Amino acid sequence: MTDSKNNAVGSTFAKLSYLIVDDFENFRLSMRQMLRSCGADKIELVPNASTAVQYCAYNHVDVVLCDYNLGEGKNGQHILEELRHKKLLKRSSLFLMVTAETSKEMVMGAREYQPDAYLTKPINRAMLEKRLSGLIAQRNALLPINREIDRENYPEAISLCLQALPTKPRYKTWLMKTLADLYYQLGDFSHALKIYDDVLAQRDLSWARLGRGKILVATQNYDDAIVTLKELVTKHPDYMEAYDLLAEALEKLGRPTQAQQILEKAAEHSPNALLRQKHLAALAASNQDMSTASDAWRQTVSLGTHSIHDSSEHYLALAQSLSDLSEGDTSDEGSSHADEALTILRRMEKRFADQEDIKVRSRIVQARVHAGQGKLKEAHKAIESVADALGDSDLMDPEVGLDYAKTLFRLGQDDDAKSLLTALASRYHDDPTLLQRIENLLDEPVGFRQKLQARSLNRDGIKAFEAGQLDEAVSTFSQALEIVPSHAALNLNLVQVLMKKYQEAPDDRELLTRCEKYLAKLSGLPEQHRQYRRLVSLRKKLEGMMS
Repeated sequence: MTDSKNNAVGSTFAKLSYLIVDDFENFRLSMRQMLRSCGADKIELVPNASTAVQYCAYNHVDVVLCDYNLGEGKNGQHILEELRHKKLLKRSSLFLMVTAETSKEMVMGAREYQPDAYLTKPINRAMLEKRLSGLIAQRNALLPINREIDRENYPEAISLCLQALPTKPRYKTWLMKTLADLYYQLGDFSHALKIYDDVLAQRDLSWARLGRGKILVATQNYDDAIVTLKELVTKHPDYMEAYDLLAEALEKLGRPTQAQQILEKAAEHSPNALLRQKHLAALAASNQDMSTASDAWRQTVSLGTHSIHDSSEHYLALAQSLSDLSEGDTSDEGSSHADEALTILRRMEKRFADQEDIKVRSRIVQARVHAGQGKLKEAHKAIESVADALGDSDLMDPEVGLDYAKTLFRLGQDDDAKSLLTALASRYHDDPTLLQRIENLLDEPVGFRQKLQARSLNRDGIKAFEAGQLDEAVSTFSQALEIVPSHAALNLNLVQVLMKKYQEAPDDRELLTRCEKYLAKLSGLPEQHRQYRRLVSLRKKLEGMMS
């Protein structure tokens, strides 16, 4: 009986191919010996990440046994991340993370990419056989379903799941979870939601609650999604996917500050997830929280050192946020931010030297950093070093164009900046996201501290106008325009207040003259600007008042 059981196990192990990744040769040999004693035959040994990824690119592997700590360079998390990103592992393949380290930071980081299991060193044959036997049994039982999912034949995969539910009760949870996910992939939200609700009616399982949240977000029921996901992160604070989805729902509802707070909590729990740090950085920057943005970009750059997701864009974004922090601040702290920005840009030029426009983009930001510290000679020198490469504005990449325009504003070359942005707006008139960014820069060509001040004054001015306090509204909008004189909405807000004052005091023609002055400031406003129609309307209204 025992012999037949051993034969069955040996036969199961023998059918599969294995890859052992560890930087210690003795451990690789020891693991191979244990696998062989279990019946395995096709076993490849590699010492590092690059060899492991290369091997998986050209060979099918059923089971990867990968050590987390591989010495210098990429670790096990980076390998799993890259294999998932490049789709070099089939759904039927097993990835086991082998580790002597069990810190929360390591486990949380690795778990983001969903290894099938962890094996904690030291490992003996009995432990290895027991863990692998169970995983292989599940793999074999569900192989037909996973094959169809790999082929993206989701209807057939759904059919196989439904057939397996009554015959394979041992795998009911996996089947229900997979079935719901397949319905979701096909956009059949009602069937997916029914599965999640049925599961939750019996037991409060995290994956089902997360799935319910996904459906609610997909169907734009953001308020209900937020309630569901907040309950989930309260009960299971280490369930990282819930934070990401909750932040998404809050963003969709126009609550970016709350979304940022959620991602900050998530980053505390699991600091090694590059893509989440990147999302946090971008969100904080859009919230004008440049200190948090810089910290998150710094972490993104650091995590990218060995990651498949490494990008020059992360270095640029970090330098840009540090430039914003240092602008106009010549204190020790401001100078430190400026120095760090210049260091990051030099590192970027070196690391991504093969990228065509990397030097151009670096020097544009360098010029802005120098200008922000009052070093105009260095600023002009940085821009002049890439003047020829910048070329014609008609052919300029929009990202380069926006950044260049921002630097031109800092150098006092406002007309050149506006001309460049107008040309970009004309070229990309059908790109609403880019047009919004062009508008923002035209309206607020200043540092983030001034932006915050101007926006605060604008809000105060609107409140005063709505409360009928017209003189206070005029004073507040005028203060804001001293900071951002070309801001379209602010100029038009002030015109509306002055018109209202004129209606109450029709003998004061000076009010109309002032309206003319503020409307004239917007004579070059591109037709694509969101405030353009309002400008035309107020011009007509003023003509009527003056006639």
